[in-house]
Amino acid sequence: MSELVETRFAYGDALLELGSQRKDVVALDADLYKSTRTVVFRDAFPDRFFDMGISEADMVSTAAGMAAQGLIPFCNSFAMFITGVCYMPIRTQICYPKLPVKLVGSSAGLTQGPDGASHQSLEDIALMRVLPNMMVLSPADDLETMQCTYAAVDYPGPVYLRVGRYPVPRLHKNDFSFKPGKAEIMREGSDVVIFSTGIMVWKSLEAADLLAQRHISARVVNLCTIKPLDEQGIFQAAEGVDLAVTVEEHSILGGLGGAVAECLSQKAGMPALLRLGVRDTFGESGLADQLLEKHGLQPGGIVKSITDGLSRK
Repeated sequence: MSELVETRFAYGDALLELGSQRKDVVALDADLYKSTRTVVFRDAFPDRFFDMGISEADMVSTAAGMAAQGLIPFCNSFAMFITGVCYMPIRTQICYPKLPVKLVGSSAGLTQGPDGASHQSLEDIALMRVLPNMMVLSPADDLETMQCTYAAVDYPGPVYLRVGRYPVPRLHKNDFSFKPGKAEIMREGSDVVIFSTGIMVWKSLEAADLLAQRHISARVVNLCTIKPLDEQGIFQAAEGVDLAVTVEEHSILGGLGGAVAECLSQKAGMPALLRLGVRDTFGESGLADQLLEKHGLQPGGIVKSITDGLSRK
Protein backbone atom coordinates (compact mmCIF):
# COMPACT_ATOMS: atom_id res chain seq x y z
CA MET A 1 0.00 0.00 0.00
CA SER A 2 1.23 3.52 -0.78
CA GLU A 3 1.69 6.22 1.83
CA LEU A 4 -1.60 7.45 3.31
CA VAL A 5 -2.38 11.07 2.45
CA GLU A 6 -5.27 13.32 3.46
CA THR A 7 -6.97 14.78 0.40
CA ARG A 8 -7.03 18.24 2.03
CA PHE A 9 -3.21 18.28 1.86
CA ALA A 10 -3.26 17.34 -1.82
CA TYR A 11 -5.70 20.18 -2.44
CA GLY A 12 -3.38 22.65 -0.70
CA ASP A 13 -0.48 21.55 -2.88
CA ALA A 14 -2.58 21.90 -6.05
CA LEU A 15 -3.82 25.36 -5.05
CA LEU A 16 -0.23 26.45 -4.45
CA GLU A 17 0.75 25.25 -7.91
CA LEU A 18 -2.21 27.03 -9.49
CA GLY A 19 -1.20 30.21 -7.71
CA SER A 20 2.24 30.07 -9.31
CA GLN A 21 0.75 29.50 -12.77
CA ARG A 22 -2.16 31.93 -12.77
CA LYS A 23 -2.26 35.44 -11.38
CA ASP A 24 -6.08 35.48 -11.48
CA VAL A 25 -6.36 32.76 -8.81
CA VAL A 26 -7.11 34.09 -5.32
CA ALA A 27 -7.89 32.25 -2.09
CA LEU A 28 -10.33 33.18 0.65
CA ASP A 29 -10.59 31.44 4.02
CA ALA A 30 -12.74 31.67 7.13
CA ASP A 31 -10.05 31.53 9.81
CA LEU A 32 -9.35 27.84 9.14
CA TYR A 33 -6.38 28.12 6.79
CA LYS A 34 -4.25 25.58 8.65
CA SER A 35 -7.04 23.00 8.60
CA THR A 36 -8.06 23.70 5.00
CA ARG A 37 -4.37 23.83 3.96
CA THR A 38 -4.70 27.19 2.25
CA VAL A 39 -1.91 28.24 4.61
CA VAL A 40 0.61 27.25 1.92
CA PHE A 41 -1.06 29.61 -0.58
CA ARG A 42 -1.16 32.35 2.09
CA ASP A 43 2.56 32.06 2.75
CA ALA A 44 3.47 32.08 -0.96
CA PHE A 45 1.03 34.72 -2.20
CA PRO A 46 -0.02 36.94 0.72
CA ASP A 47 -1.35 39.64 -1.63
CA ARG A 48 -3.84 37.15 -3.11
CA PHE A 49 -4.97 35.57 0.15
CA PHE A 50 -7.89 36.90 2.18
CA ASP A 51 -8.68 35.67 5.68
CA MET A 52 -12.29 36.73 6.14
CA GLY A 53 -12.53 35.59 9.75
CA ILE A 54 -15.36 33.45 11.06
CA SER A 55 -17.72 34.86 8.46
CA GLU A 56 -18.37 32.31 5.72
CA ALA A 57 -21.35 34.09 4.19
CA ASP A 58 -19.35 37.31 3.87
CA MET A 59 -16.51 35.31 2.33
CA VAL A 60 -18.77 33.79 -0.32
CA SER A 61 -20.35 37.14 -1.20
CA THR A 62 -16.91 38.74 -1.49
CA ALA A 63 -15.80 35.90 -3.77
CA ALA A 64 -18.82 36.51 -5.99
CA GLY A 65 -17.76 40.12 -6.43
CA MET A 66 -14.20 39.06 -7.21
CA ALA A 67 -15.41 36.55 -9.81
CA ALA A 68 -17.61 39.19 -11.43
CA GLN A 69 -14.44 41.25 -11.92
CA GLY A 70 -12.55 38.44 -13.65
CA LEU A 71 -10.76 36.67 -10.81
CA ILE A 72 -10.98 32.95 -9.98
CA PRO A 73 -11.69 32.76 -6.24
CA PHE A 74 -11.25 29.58 -4.20
CA CYS A 75 -13.41 29.79 -1.05
CA ASN A 76 -12.42 27.53 1.83
CA SER A 77 -13.99 26.34 5.07
CA PHE A 78 -15.23 23.17 6.70
CA ALA A 79 -17.70 21.45 4.40
CA MET A 80 -20.58 21.87 6.84
CA PHE A 81 -20.08 25.60 7.14
CA ILE A 82 -19.41 26.53 3.53
CA THR A 83 -22.49 24.67 2.29
CA GLY A 84 -24.85 25.15 5.25
CA VAL A 85 -24.12 28.67 6.46
CA CYS A 86 -23.64 29.98 2.93
CA TYR A 87 -26.45 28.27 1.07
CA MET A 88 -28.42 31.41 0.19
CA PRO A 89 -25.48 33.53 -1.06
CA ILE A 90 -24.15 30.53 -3.00
CA ARG A 91 -27.55 30.04 -4.61
CA THR A 92 -28.31 33.67 -5.41
CA GLN A 93 -24.94 35.34 -5.87
CA ILE A 94 -22.89 32.52 -7.40
CA CYS A 95 -25.04 29.84 -9.04
CA TYR A 96 -27.75 32.10 -10.45
CA PRO A 97 -25.24 34.27 -12.40
CA LYS A 98 -23.02 31.19 -12.97
CA LEU A 99 -19.90 32.82 -11.59
CA PRO A 100 -16.64 30.81 -11.51
CA VAL A 101 -16.31 30.63 -7.73
CA LYS A 102 -14.71 27.41 -6.47
CA LEU A 103 -16.06 26.26 -3.11
CA VAL A 104 -13.87 23.81 -1.22
CA GLY A 105 -15.45 21.93 1.67
CA SER A 106 -12.73 20.54 3.90
CA SER A 107 -12.96 18.01 6.76
CA ALA A 108 -16.02 16.53 5.08
CA GLY A 109 -18.24 13.69 6.24
CA LEU A 110 -18.25 11.40 9.27
CA THR A 111 -14.48 11.21 9.28
CA GLN A 112 -14.25 14.80 10.49
CA GLY A 113 -14.53 12.84 13.72
CA PRO A 114 -14.23 14.22 17.26
CA ASP A 115 -15.83 17.63 16.59
CA GLY A 116 -19.16 15.82 16.27
CA ALA A 117 -22.52 16.62 14.76
CA SER A 118 -22.05 20.37 14.45
CA HIS A 119 -19.00 19.95 12.22
CA GLN A 120 -19.71 16.69 10.36
CA SER A 121 -21.15 17.43 6.93
CA LEU A 122 -23.61 14.69 6.08
CA GLU A 123 -25.74 16.94 3.87
CA ASP A 124 -23.24 18.95 1.82
CA ILE A 125 -23.40 16.89 -1.37
CA ALA A 126 -27.20 17.00 -1.30
CA LEU A 127 -27.20 20.78 -0.83
CA MET A 128 -24.74 21.46 -3.63
CA ARG A 129 -25.98 19.00 -6.24
CA VAL A 130 -29.49 20.48 -6.23
CA LEU A 131 -28.18 23.90 -7.28
CA PRO A 132 -28.33 24.71 -11.02
CA ASN A 133 -24.95 25.33 -12.69
CA MET A 134 -22.97 23.73 -9.82
CA MET A 135 -20.41 21.00 -10.50
CA VAL A 136 -19.84 18.64 -7.54
CA LEU A 137 -16.55 16.74 -7.17
CA SER A 138 -15.58 14.23 -4.47
CA PRO A 139 -12.12 12.78 -5.22
CA ALA A 140 -10.91 9.40 -3.99
CA ASP A 141 -7.20 10.02 -3.40
CA ASP A 142 -4.45 12.63 -3.47
CA LEU A 143 -3.78 12.40 -7.21
CA GLU A 144 -7.44 12.73 -8.15
CA THR A 145 -7.80 15.64 -5.71
CA MET A 146 -5.01 17.56 -7.39
CA GLN A 147 -6.44 16.92 -10.84
CA CYS A 148 -9.93 17.93 -9.68
CA THR A 149 -8.47 21.22 -8.45
CA TYR A 150 -6.83 21.86 -11.83
CA ALA A 151 -10.08 20.95 -13.63
CA ALA A 152 -12.10 23.24 -11.36
CA VAL A 153 -10.11 26.33 -12.26
CA ASP A 154 -10.96 25.88 -15.95
CA TYR A 155 -14.65 25.09 -15.46
CA PRO A 156 -16.69 28.15 -16.53
CA GLY A 157 -18.96 28.15 -13.51
CA PRO A 158 -19.21 27.29 -9.81
CA VAL A 159 -17.64 24.12 -8.43
CA TYR A 160 -17.99 22.38 -5.09
CA LEU A 161 -14.93 20.28 -4.23
CA ARG A 162 -15.23 17.96 -1.22
CA VAL A 163 -12.01 17.00 0.58
CA GLY A 164 -11.29 15.32 3.89
CA ARG A 165 -8.88 14.74 6.72
CA TYR A 166 -9.01 10.92 6.61
CA PRO A 167 -5.72 9.52 5.24
CA VAL A 168 -6.12 7.32 2.16
CA PRO A 169 -3.66 5.48 -0.09
CA ARG A 170 -3.12 6.46 -3.71
CA LEU A 171 -5.53 4.38 -5.76
CA HIS A 172 -4.59 5.74 -9.18
CA LYS A 173 -1.47 5.20 -11.24
CA ASN A 174 0.84 8.14 -11.88
CA ASP A 175 -0.37 8.43 -15.49
CA PHE A 176 -4.00 8.83 -14.37
CA SER A 177 -5.96 11.55 -16.14
CA PHE A 178 -9.14 12.82 -14.48
CA LYS A 179 -12.12 13.19 -16.80
CA PRO A 180 -14.83 15.42 -15.32
CA GLY A 181 -18.29 13.96 -15.61
CA LYS A 182 -17.13 10.39 -16.24
CA ALA A 183 -17.63 7.31 -14.08
CA GLU A 184 -14.41 5.37 -13.55
CA ILE A 185 -14.30 1.60 -13.21
CA MET A 186 -11.69 0.80 -10.57
CA ARG A 187 -12.25 -2.95 -10.55
CA GLU A 188 -14.21 -5.29 -12.80
CA GLY A 189 -16.77 -7.77 -11.48
CA SER A 190 -19.92 -9.56 -12.55
CA ASP A 191 -22.16 -10.19 -9.51
CA VAL A 192 -22.42 -6.80 -7.79
CA VAL A 193 -21.60 -3.23 -8.73
CA ILE A 194 -20.46 -0.84 -5.98
CA PHE A 195 -20.73 2.87 -6.76
CA SER A 196 -18.66 4.90 -4.32
CA THR A 197 -17.17 8.35 -3.94
CA GLY A 198 -14.44 10.10 -1.97
CA ILE A 199 -12.61 8.11 0.68
CA MET A 200 -15.19 5.33 0.41
CA VAL A 201 -13.70 4.22 -2.90
CA TRP A 202 -10.78 2.78 -0.92
CA LYS A 203 -13.14 1.06 1.53
CA SER A 204 -15.18 -0.32 -1.38
CA LEU A 205 -12.11 -1.77 -3.06
CA GLU A 206 -11.14 -3.47 0.20
CA ALA A 207 -14.69 -4.79 0.52
CA ALA A 208 -14.44 -6.18 -3.01
CA ASP A 209 -11.32 -8.11 -1.98
CA LEU A 210 -13.23 -9.64 0.94
CA LEU A 211 -16.21 -10.45 -1.29
CA ALA A 212 -13.90 -12.26 -3.70
CA GLN A 213 -12.93 -14.58 -0.85
CA ARG A 214 -16.62 -15.51 -0.69
CA HIS A 215 -16.71 -16.05 -4.47
CA ILE A 216 -18.71 -12.86 -5.04
CA SER A 217 -17.36 -10.78 -7.91
CA ALA A 218 -17.74 -7.04 -7.30
CA ARG A 219 -17.31 -4.27 -9.86
CA VAL A 220 -16.22 -1.01 -8.17
CA VAL A 221 -17.03 2.34 -9.79
CA ASN A 222 -15.61 5.66 -8.65
CA LEU A 223 -18.14 8.46 -9.05
CA CYS A 224 -15.90 11.41 -8.33
CA THR A 225 -18.13 13.69 -10.38
CA ILE A 226 -21.50 13.55 -8.64
CA LYS A 227 -22.81 16.39 -10.78
CA PRO A 228 -23.00 16.26 -13.75
CA LEU A 229 -23.65 12.56 -13.23
CA ASP A 230 -22.47 10.08 -15.85
CA GLU A 231 -25.84 8.40 -16.35
CA GLN A 232 -24.74 6.29 -19.31
CA GLY A 233 -21.70 5.11 -17.39
CA ILE A 234 -23.92 4.10 -14.47
CA PHE A 235 -26.34 2.24 -16.75
CA GLN A 236 -23.48 0.33 -18.36
CA ALA A 237 -21.84 -0.52 -15.03
CA ALA A 238 -25.14 -1.79 -13.59
CA GLU A 239 -26.04 -4.04 -16.52
CA GLY A 240 -26.07 -7.74 -15.82
CA VAL A 241 -25.32 -7.66 -12.08
CA ASP A 242 -27.53 -9.01 -9.31
CA LEU A 243 -27.31 -5.96 -7.04
CA ALA A 244 -26.20 -2.32 -7.23
CA VAL A 245 -24.80 -0.65 -4.11
CA THR A 246 -23.84 2.92 -3.25
CA VAL A 247 -21.31 3.69 -0.50
CA GLU A 248 -20.76 7.17 0.94
CA GLU A 249 -19.85 8.87 4.23
CA HIS A 250 -22.85 11.15 3.78
CA SER A 251 -26.57 10.83 4.27
CA ILE A 252 -28.14 8.34 1.88
CA LEU A 253 -30.84 11.00 1.36
CA GLY A 254 -29.89 13.31 -1.48
CA GLY A 255 -26.25 12.30 -1.71
CA LEU A 256 -24.60 9.72 -3.95
CA GLY A 257 -27.26 7.13 -3.11
CA GLY A 258 -30.02 9.51 -4.05
CA ALA A 259 -28.30 10.51 -7.28
CA VAL A 260 -27.75 6.90 -8.40
CA ALA A 261 -31.30 5.94 -7.40
CA GLU A 262 -32.70 8.76 -9.51
CA CYS A 263 -30.55 7.61 -12.41
CA LEU A 264 -31.34 3.88 -12.26
CA SER A 265 -35.06 4.52 -11.85
CA GLN A 266 -35.17 5.95 -15.38
CA LYS A 267 -34.16 2.74 -17.12
CA ALA A 268 -35.96 -0.62 -17.18
CA GLY A 269 -34.04 -3.76 -16.33
CA MET A 270 -31.70 -2.19 -13.79
CA PRO A 271 -30.83 -4.15 -10.60
CA ALA A 272 -32.18 -3.43 -7.13
CA LEU A 273 -30.24 -0.72 -5.32
CA LEU A 274 -28.81 -0.88 -1.79
CA ARG A 275 -27.73 2.49 -0.37
CA LEU A 276 -25.04 2.44 2.32
CA GLY A 277 -24.23 5.56 4.28
CA VAL A 278 -25.68 7.54 7.17
CA ARG A 279 -29.35 6.77 7.55
CA ASP A 280 -31.26 9.97 8.37
CA THR A 281 -29.42 10.89 11.55
CA PHE A 282 -26.87 13.41 12.74
CA GLY A 283 -23.27 12.50 13.38
CA GLU A 284 -21.65 12.35 16.80
CA SER A 285 -18.24 12.79 18.36
CA GLY A 286 -15.89 9.86 17.92
CA LEU A 287 -12.80 8.63 16.16
CA ALA A 288 -13.20 8.42 12.39
CA ASP A 289 -12.78 4.64 12.20
CA GLN A 290 -15.22 4.11 15.06
CA LEU A 291 -17.85 6.20 13.31
CA LEU A 292 -17.35 4.37 10.02
CA GLU A 293 -17.70 1.08 11.87
CA LYS A 294 -20.91 2.18 13.60
CA HIS A 295 -22.53 3.11 10.30
CA GLY A 296 -21.42 -0.06 8.51
CA LEU A 297 -18.91 1.74 6.29
CA GLN A 298 -15.79 -0.25 7.07
CA PRO A 299 -15.03 -3.04 4.56
CA GLY A 300 -16.48 -5.75 6.81
CA GLY A 301 -19.72 -3.82 7.26
CA ILE A 302 -20.01 -3.21 3.54
CA VAL A 303 -19.52 -6.93 2.88
CA LYS A 304 -22.20 -7.88 5.43
CA SER A 305 -24.72 -5.48 3.89
CA ILE A 306 -23.99 -6.78 0.39
CA THR A 307 -24.20 -10.48 1.33
CA ASP A 308 -27.45 -9.80 3.22
CA GLY A 309 -28.79 -7.96 0.19
CA LEU A 310 -27.90 -10.80 -2.15
CA SER A 311 -29.50 -13.36 0.15
CA ARG A 312 -32.74 -11.40 0.16
CA LYS A 313 -32.79 -11.48 -3.63
